[in-house]
Amino acid sequence: MNAASSALVLVFAAASLTDALREIGNSWKGPEEARVAFNLGGSSLLARQIREGAPADLFLSADEAQMDGLEKAGLVIPGTRKSVLSNTLVVVVPADSPLNIVSEKDLAGPSVKRLALAEPSSVPVGVYSKKFFESVGIWEAISPKVIPTENVRATLAAVESGNVEAGMVYKTDALISKKVKIAFEVSAARGPAISYPFALMKGAPHEAAARAFLTYLASKEARATFAKYGFTFRD
Repeated sequence: MNAASSALVLVFAAASLTDALREIGNSWKGPEEARVAFNLGGSSLLARQIREGAPADLFLSADEAQMDGLEKAGLVIPGTRKSVLSNTLVVVVPADSPLNIVSEKDLAGPSVKRLALAEPSSVPVGVYSKKFFESVGIWEAISPKVIPTENVRATLAAVESGNVEAGMVYKTDALISKKVKIAFEVSAARGPAISYPFALMKGAPHEAAARAFLTYLASKEARATFAKYGFTFRD
């Protein structure tokens, strides 16, 4: 039995990729029975864990900035970084909400007292959202209402529970929940360019198997799964 036969590829991945990756991971037939496990969370937190020495084989970030930081720190294997996926920002409200929110301007109105948003200073979906709100001139009006969350799934949970009137998440997250509805979608022309770079980490404990899984993420089968969950592609 060689080293790859017992390899458990550890993938640090943005929380928004959760459902698609679990399905992809279950369908992957790794070399010599290699398997895959996921550490899912906000990309900024995951990047910090990697910088502090966490044994990641792969990092799948929800924005370029977090991967840039790891690359500058010499933690990305050259030539393995690829920007693969994109997404769309949407505002969601509880499924039974009577609020009529049809544009971002409605978020500044009195009907929305609390807006859940992943930490806008660091977590990619929060950073993207803040950029959008700044670009349309309403960030100052809504920032006092923002309830910061750890990641996009925490934002979704806050809206599902009814603890906030609205939240901004990725479209892919909104589509997996029966407890929220999409109030409005930010068009690609108006929103920030959302990009998910994937890369192999230097010192990956199971580099050969990790390379195989990274290749599989670009396969026809994996792309079909990403598309099923609402992701779009940058190529």
